Amino acid sequence: MNLAFFGVQLLNGLQYGLLLFLIASGLTLIFGIMGIINLAHGAMYMIGAYLVYDLTLRLGNFWLAIVVAVPIAVALGLIIERLFLDTLYKRDHLYQVLLTFGLILVINEVQRIIWGGDVHSVAVPSPFDTSLQLTSNLQYSVYRLFLMGVCLALAAVIYWVIRHTRLGIIIRAGAVDRDMVEGLGINVRTLFTLIFSAGVALTAFAGMIAAPLSTIAPGMGDSILITCFVVVVIGGIGSIKGAFWGAILIGMAETFGSVLIPSLASMVIYLIMAAVLLVKPRGLFA
Repeated sequence: MNLAFFGVQLLNGLQYGLLLFLIASGLTLIFGIMGIINLAHGAMYMIGAYLVYDLTLRLGNFWLAIVVAVPIAVALGLIIERLFLDTLYKRDHLYQVLLTFGLILVINEVQRIIWGGDVHSVAVPSPFDTSLQLTSNLQYSVYRLFLMGVCLALAAVIYWVIRHTRLGIIIRAGAVDRDMVEGLGINVRTLFTLIFSAGVALTAFAGMIAAPLSTIAPGMGDSILITCFVVVVIGGIGSIKGAFWGAILIGMAETFGSVLIPSLASMVIYLIMAAVLLVKPRGLFA
C-alpha cells in the first residue's frame, strides 16, 4: 500500500464514518432518550434514497429533489411516531422490537409496490461530478469531499444544539430522567415527537446524499442498521459525541479491513465492539 492509496482509503473511511454518524445520531437519540428500539431505522435510509431517486426523475434536479424529500421524511417520522409508537413508551422493549420489525416488512413491501425490485442509481449532481487527480493513476471524487463537508457541518450543528441551546438542555435532561423533566412542566410528548421526526429526517437525508455513490436497491437499509447499532453501542447509548467517534472508528475499520484483511472484514467491527465493551461496558462516551 503506497502513500497515495493509503490516503484514498483514509478519505473513504472518513466519508463512510461521517455518513454513519448521520444515521447513528438519530438512532442514539431515539433509543437513548425515548427508549425506543427502532429496528425500522435502516428502512428510513432506504426510503430517503428512493425518494431522491424518484423526485430527481420527476423534477429533473437532484438538489430540488432533496429540498422536497426532506419535509416528506419529517412527515413520515411524525406519522410513524403518532400512529404506532405512542402506546409503546411504557411497555416492554419486546413490543417495540415486534412493532418496528413489522414496520420493516411493511415499508419494504410498500417500496416494492411503488418502485419495484429493480436496482436504481442517481447520477452525481453538478458541479460535483468531477474528480481530483491525486497521482497519475489515482483520482478522488469531488462529490465525496462535498459529502464529508455536509456531514461535518451537520455534526457541528447537532453538537451546538445539544450542548448550547435550551432544546439541547431538555434533550440531555430527558436522557437522564424523563419523569423529572415532565414534572418540571415540559411537554415530553411533544419532545419525543420532535426527536423521532428529527432522527428519521437525519437518516433519510443520509440516504439521499449517499444515493449518487451507491446503488439503490430493496432492503439496502438492513445492513446499515446493524452497523449503526454497533456504532451506538461502542459510542455509548444517548451520546452524540460517542456516536460521532464510534462512527469514525467503525468507518475506518470497515474500509481498511476490506482492503487489508478481506477474509475477516465482516468480523472486524464486531471484534472492535467486543474489545470496547470489555474495557468500557457502557461505551466510550456513555
